[in-house]
Amino acid sequence: MSSTTDVTPADESATPARRTRPAKRRAEGQWALGYREPLNANEQTKKDDNPLNVRRRIENIYAQTGFDGIDKSDLRGRFRWWGLYTQREQGYDGTYTGDENIDLLEAKYFMMRVRCDAGALNLAQLRTIAGISTEFGRDTADLSDRENVQYHWIEVENVPEIWRRLESVGLKTTEACGDCPRVVLGSPLAGESLDEIIDGTPAIDEIVRRYIGNPEYSNLPRKFKTAISGQQDVVHEINDVAFIGVEHPEHGPGFDLWVGGGLSTNPMLAQRVGAWVPLEEVADVWEGVVAIFRDYGYRRLRSKARLKFLIKDWGIEKFREVLETEYLKRPLIDGPAPAAPERPIDHVGVQKLRNGLNAVGVAPIAGRVSGTILSKVADAAERAGSDRIRFTPYQKLIVLDVADDKVEQLVTELEALGLPASPSPWRKNLMACTGIEFCKLSFVETRKRSQALVPELEERLADINAQLDVPVTININGCPNSCARSQIADIGFKGQLVDDGEGNQIEGFQVHLGGALGFDAKFGRKLRQHKVTSAELGDYIERVVRTFVKERTPGERFGEWVVRAEEADLR
Repeated sequence: MSSTTDVTPADESATPARRTRPAKRRAEGQWALGYREPLNANEQTKKDDNPLNVRRRIENIYAQTGFDGIDKSDLRGRFRWWGLYTQREQGYDGTYTGDENIDLLEAKYFMMRVRCDAGALNLAQLRTIAGISTEFGRDTADLSDRENVQYHWIEVENVPEIWRRLESVGLKTTEACGDCPRVVLGSPLAGESLDEIIDGTPAIDEIVRRYIGNPEYSNLPRKFKTAISGQQDVVHEINDVAFIGVEHPEHGPGFDLWVGGGLSTNPMLAQRVGAWVPLEEVADVWEGVVAIFRDYGYRRLRSKARLKFLIKDWGIEKFREVLETEYLKRPLIDGPAPAAPERPIDHVGVQKLRNGLNAVGVAPIAGRVSGTILSKVADAAERAGSDRIRFTPYQKLIVLDVADDKVEQLVTELEALGLPASPSPWRKNLMACTGIEFCKLSFVETRKRSQALVPELEERLADINAQLDVPVTININGCPNSCARSQIADIGFKGQLVDDGEGNQIEGFQVHLGGALGFDAKFGRKLRQHKVTSAELGDYIERVVRTFVKERTPGERFGEWVVRAEEADLR
């Protein structure tokens, strides 16, 4: 028996429903989807000539012609692949910061970044770095929070000789900047820490050997940051890819894979892929992650060209599927998550090593040292019997392999250089970016300001230091790019121009409170319309820290207190 359905004719007077055409999504310039034509000037520059090729022009042309002979597409683009940025011209305050003033802000000198993968140096390398600083960089040498050394006042005429000296001791500036794989963070105590699950050094060495300077991976959508460690001392949650030591119940020690971390104006924490990677496969998996970024990463807008945006859109499940099926051609092993530490592991102080010797970790203020100081550090380390120096992701310096009977001597000598092994909480836990002193993107002074701020805080807060059984980290950034990680500090400052109440634009900061990595990883809380001027930094820090000490419960961390604190107490 068939059935029919009555259809009522539509009311001819009714307006027919309009079908909306789905919005066409704009192409993001993903190579894997066939978009090979550049969608912005940066991509065009990279297509016109592989940035690695600029080295020959620096050596053969620009070192002879000088600064005025440098092609602008090389100067403002490809030079970065060899660790070179023009530094800020002196005398221009933050009101000049911006692309429209680039011709004014661009000095005829360079910041040069020396690549120090895993922060690992021997004495010959440290002395070479020091000598270049004093001879060619006006004695500048800053330790970055990515375990690099940064010079300033470098002239292009001297770059070939600097490269010759660096490479003679096994160092390089290759891909220290640019849209490529940047320096690989590693544990400063790799292979020697009593708390390490596994030593990641062989994997770091293999990645550097295979891929750094390899044209196949020298044109990525944006910079690519890596961290590899057998313990959580490399800020893995804010790297594009990270391998962190973990014990698998069946397979033993290996690495937990994380992807998609990054800060800047759209901060995102890395996500666990859920995969356990053995040491011998880390380099292959790393290559797969980088290749996904190269092929599927967004290239239309620079502001969306980091791996974190692709993972946000794809989700971690799709990312793992593509990694396994298209790139590795095999499944990854599921693995457990590492237990989160309760505080940053900065390695400052004296600690025992597996080899029975000691590590002595010291704290320059915000990484500010000099060639003169580094040369004296090398001499002191040699007298203490060491040939291994390490930089840390917290702008600190460590001397390894110090015998028990040499520890006190070394500590005394380093302290005389302004490098204490038992620093105040404020010296130990403060970081700062380069700032307006040298950086064209900065609005305010940061690292230079910190040199006066730390002694000021030490004096102001001397009476409560003993009551601080938890660290209170302070990170000072000169602009929104967060090179010094303002969003993940207990007290983070993001540089900007603020109104002084009389219509004048002066140096100031947006405040972020309660950020953290590790035990309770999260971004700091921004207070609506709350800004402090540069001159008020000391007053503000003292006020909020004293309130924290007064109101906290036993054992409470600063970030926990911020969550429950009254807004008035945070201003």
